[in-house]
Amino acid sequence: MEIIPSIDLKHGRCVRLYQGDYNQETVYSQDPLSVAVEWEQQGAPRLHLVDLDGAARGNPANLKIIAAIVKKLTIPIQLGGGIRSAETADALLKLGIDRVVIGTAAVQNPKMVQILCQQHGSQRVVIAVDARDGQVAIKGWQETTRVTAIKLADRMSKLGVCRLLYTDISRDGTLTEPNFDANRTLVERTGLAIQASGGIASLKHIRRLMDTGAEGAILGRALYTGDVQLPNAISMASQPC
Repeated sequence: MEIIPSIDLKHGRCVRLYQGDYNQETVYSQDPLSVAVEWEQQGAPRLHLVDLDGAARGNPANLKIIAAIVKKLTIPIQLGGGIRSAETADALLKLGIDRVVIGTAAVQNPKMVQILCQQHGSQRVVIAVDARDGQVAIKGWQETTRVTAIKLADRMSKLGVCRLLYTDISRDGTLTEPNFDANRTLVERTGLAIQASGGIASLKHIRRLMDTGAEGAILGRALYTGDVQLPNAISMASQPC
């Protein structure tokens, strides 16, 4: 399993939200670039960036710090938050982003997803399946749709998508535990590569996620609080199930 540290950007700072609530914010660093460098030095194989301001307003808002991180790091970076047009995705990929993470547009503009997969290859597109009580949320998790996580996954698979990032919003930033059942269901029913996010708080959780068949685990708050040490998580994930 690939262990991927996450940096959530808001007003140029490294923050974490509680259950996606923009009013429940904890600032962990005023210098996201130094945090990104630290995760790379600790052995991260990939970095997950989230532009929270971009997700809320509909287009990337922290481009200056994103560009600085891309320029400084040597590991691949995936980025989500406000990528709602093919033009925006193209620009970010040209900037050096390895994978674009598409959430809202996957629901509202699936044709865009298909175009990106055709033009750039499925490996460079990740679909964010952000669910609240099984229903997909969009626009920075501020609007819940009637589309279920499984239905969105099935739609995206038919468009050529090969990778999903599943987040149970009710567990995100809570340090409770991931939604193991939902991740297992997505793995088994879709056959797609699944990155698990939300609620990971221990090495035990990572081991249980490995048992679900998930390809990767996105770690956020647990790294910042010290509940999980990145090198230990990477070591755990490299061991056979």
